[in-house]
Amino acid sequence: MAGGGLPAAAGGSEFEAKITPIVIISCIMASTGGLMFGYDVGVSGGVTSMGDFLKKFFPVVYRRTQEEELDSNFRTQEEELDSNYCKYDNQGLQLFTSSLYLAGLTATFFASYTTRRLGRRLTMLIAGIFFIVGVILNAAAQDLAMLIIGRILLGCGVGFANQAVPLFISEIAPTRIRGGLNILFQLNVTIGILFANLLQYLEVYDQMVHSLKMVKPVRIEGGWGWRLSLGLAGIPAGLLTIGALMVVDTPNSLIERGKLEEGKAVLRKIRGTDNIEPEFLELVEASRIAKQVKHPFRNLLQRRNRPQLIIAMALQIFQQFTGINAIMFYAPVLFNTLGFGSDAALYSAVITGAVNVLSTVVSIYTVDKLGRRVLLLEAGVQMFLAQVIIAIILGIKVKDHSDDLHKGFAIFVVIMVCTFVSAFAWSWGPLGWLIPSETFPLETRSAGQSVTVCVNLLFTFVIAQAFLSMLCHFKYGIFLFFSGWVFIMSIFVWFLVPETKNIPIEEMTERVWKQHWLWKRFMDDNVVGDIAMSGNGEKKNGHANGADPVSQL
Repeated sequence: MAGGGLPAAAGGSEFEAKITPIVIISCIMASTGGLMFGYDVGVSGGVTSMGDFLKKFFPVVYRRTQEEELDSNFRTQEEELDSNYCKYDNQGLQLFTSSLYLAGLTATFFASYTTRRLGRRLTMLIAGIFFIVGVILNAAAQDLAMLIIGRILLGCGVGFANQAVPLFISEIAPTRIRGGLNILFQLNVTIGILFANLLQYLEVYDQMVHSLKMVKPVRIEGGWGWRLSLGLAGIPAGLLTIGALMVVDTPNSLIERGKLEEGKAVLRKIRGTDNIEPEFLELVEASRIAKQVKHPFRNLLQRRNRPQLIIAMALQIFQQFTGINAIMFYAPVLFNTLGFGSDAALYSAVITGAVNVLSTVVSIYTVDKLGRRVLLLEAGVQMFLAQVIIAIILGIKVKDHSDDLHKGFAIFVVIMVCTFVSAFAWSWGPLGWLIPSETFPLETRSAGQSVTVCVNLLFTFVIAQAFLSMLCHFKYGIFLFFSGWVFIMSIFVWFLVPETKNIPIEEMTERVWKQHWLWKRFMDDNVVGDIAMSGNGEKKNGHANGADPVSQL
């Protein structure tokens, strides 16, 4: 689907760029890394609610969930006193979910090196290989150690994919649709979650067939349903691997690694025009500056890079403290805790997954029209109200040893959860990845993305490891806890997050940071990171002394 040759940038430099098929296809193939990530998020919650899985790996949790079916002689005093909110409070069970993110946190530092030295494309290929091996170990797991090792390898894949994919898409996309294409990654995350929830709902119970009484409920017998759920992650893992083999690397990456002619040829190909000289020269100049930075991670701490670093880190922390991953990881467990039956719990999780997908599509169509700030601020109000209402209902209706959540209230809770999920899906979900990927300058972009992914996975690990314990101790107050964070992050956006809509990546410093009421104080024109001054005192950034940036590489 080719478009007309409209200028890609609004104001400032205008680079001619068509919406070419190769860009669309490349972005779709690269974003399948999000499909793998999302499927894992969704499958974790569903598998941890499966009786056969719990019986094999977490028998203590299994006994708690089956308490009503046990003879009282087999119940321990502790199990008798378990609250509705504490059935799944088990550190080992939480480690199954969180170990992936701890591994991803570590892997992202290695991914920063490969992204810079080997390119975005090869880094995605490495991620795909990690995913495939991890899936095989998970599906064939015979004990908890094998299960956790598989999860660690999946985590390595997450670290490499989350490092490379957002950079790849931001660099290859025309400016005017950069936001929408970048959100394809998050869209695939939501599709992966929905796909996982659907599979697990069908594994537990075929609701439609049962309601029509056509045949007996469909179940996967023999206790291998959880293996099927974990093994099917091989589909998105394979797609990412194949996609990485098919796509071209970004012009930014090729030029950064000294492959100027190849980078220029790829730029001409993806832009669909021969008039690429202005954009090419800007990329070369950015690369020249980047090459003078010998220590990208240390350079991130330079004064002029603090605004991007602070915002990138804050967005990742806030994204996790919206509470979204607590809901997505453990949606079936959460609904089961609130008094839904196991099939109804998974059915509700499927509904929230579908809302997640549809709302992410909304973001794709609005992010480059309405802008980033509008979506973040509107969603803050919506998420805050939804969580407060959920807390009030649960505080009144769900007690430690009773779940008087009548059908009407249960439906209303699902509606409020969907309200919360929809707001997150068109705001903090995709924009938490989009904004950091488009704001760092080339000289710190790979290192900045590495820190972004690291902070995200660190706090994802914290939430995944702590949520079931928090649910046990906070009870309904868990939603008040997260709503308080939503309020804080909305204030942060209002005052400190600038608008980056329709701004070319290489012009962020001049047109965004130097125009912001606070961050402009950090923009020191006399220093570009750790780039030295020339002997006569003139700056080496820009086209110093009128030199051709190509000849200086």
